[in-house]
This record gives sequence, C-alpha cells and structure tokens, in this order.
Amino acid sequence: MFFGGLPALPFASVLYAFRVSNFAGKAIVELLFLGSILAWSLMLTKWRELSAARRASERFVAAYRKESHPASLFLKRQRFAGSPLYAIYEKTCAEVGATLEVRGSTPEDLFMGGVGASAQKLSPMEVSAIRNVAESTLADTALMLENRMGLLATAVSSAPFLGLLGTVWGVMDAFAGMAAFGSAMLSAVAPGIAGALLTTVVGLLVALPSAIGYNLLTDRIRGLTVAMNNFCQELMSDVERNYLRD
Repeated sequence: MFFGGLPALPFASVLYAFRVSNFAGKAIVELLFLGSILAWSLMLTKWRELSAARRASERFVAAYRKESHPASLFLKRQRFAGSPLYAIYEKTCAEVGATLEVRGSTPEDLFMGGVGASAQKLSPMEVSAIRNVAESTLADTALMLENRMGLLATAVSSAPFLGLLGTVWGVMDAFAGMAAFGSAMLSAVAPGIAGALLTTVVGLLVALPSAIGYNLLTDRIRGLTVAMNNFCQELMSDVERNYLRD
C-alpha cells in the first residue's frame, strides 16, 4: 500500500503478527515493550543528569581558578550543586580543616592569610592523608555517576536474546501445530512464523537505541571522570604548595 508515493509503514502487519503469536510470544513482546520504556526513561534522565553535572563543573572550575587561595570558595560558602568536582573539593577542604583543628590551629586563619606561619603548616604525612580522602571521594563520585548504567547494559544485552527466545519458541510451536494437523502448506505455518519473528524485530528495536544511548552516556561519564582526576591532581598540588611544611 502506498500513501503519497511512499510505502506505508507495516503497522497492520505488525499488529497481525502480534495477534497470531502464541502466549509466550505475546508475553515476550510486552516485556520488551516495558523494557524499552524503562531504557528510554533511564537514558533521558541520565543524559539530563550528566549534562547538568558538566555545566556545574565548568562553572566551578572557572570560579576556582579565579581565586588566589585553594580554600577561598570553601570559606565563602559558594556551592555548586550537582558538580562532581565540587564534591571532591568540598570533602578535601573539610579534611584540611579537620586536620588543622586537631593540631590546634584555626582553619580560617590559615585559609584567609598567614600561610607562612609554621604552626599552620601540614606535615607530608598529613598531606598524604588528605590526598587519600580526595582520591576516595573521587572514586565514590565516579561510582555515583555510573549509577543505573548496569540496568541499561542489561537492556542492551538481554533484549536480542529475549527476542531470539520468542522466535525459536514460536517457530517450534508453529511446526508442532503443522505436525498435529498434518498439513505442510505454507499457509498453515506462515502466521505462527510471522508471530515468532516479531519478537526478534522488537528485541532489536529495544537493543539498538539502548546500545547507542549506553555508548553516548558512557562517553560522557568517561569525560567527567577524566575531569575529576585532573582536578584532583590540580587541587592536591595547590594544597601542597600552600600548606605543606618545608
């Protein structure tokens, strides 16, 4: 059938194939349909989340590099919600302050001035402990960025196999029916095979967009992870330059 010179989409054929599918085939198609809704919801939500994280991180890095002292933003209480880089910065500055308080120093005095005072300097062991906190925060934040990506990977890997299962099951059912009725005519098995092949088509329609979305999201997560690593090194270099005891 043609419409406006172009072939019409075979919706009627798809609906017919679904109607003639056996119970297992219909159940698999419905399961794949629900999986597709979940995958698309996850991809769109994760894309917005990572886009917001990247924008917030760009604003934070720009503000951080304008300051002359690494703890200035922390003391000014400037927050950059949603930025994974800021999460590392906040935790590191809090650890610096806690270390100074244990040693009897006033963190505000150190951060706002008087950095040359020996009583306000940190030992190499204390700086190493602060670095460990920064790196563990980086690892935890990277894991948070990858949250729910396993569900999307499951959709990518399992959808084609579910479709194949429905196809094999449907073809087996069609040939079993042909043997039961004793008819080898194509018209006897064609409806069952059409219904069986529908599950493969639906499985691929779920898996292909999910695979593309997974790769795009993974690339964004990798970019943010590299940015976090670079910033962690930059932050610790600033900490050592300002606080490390000679």
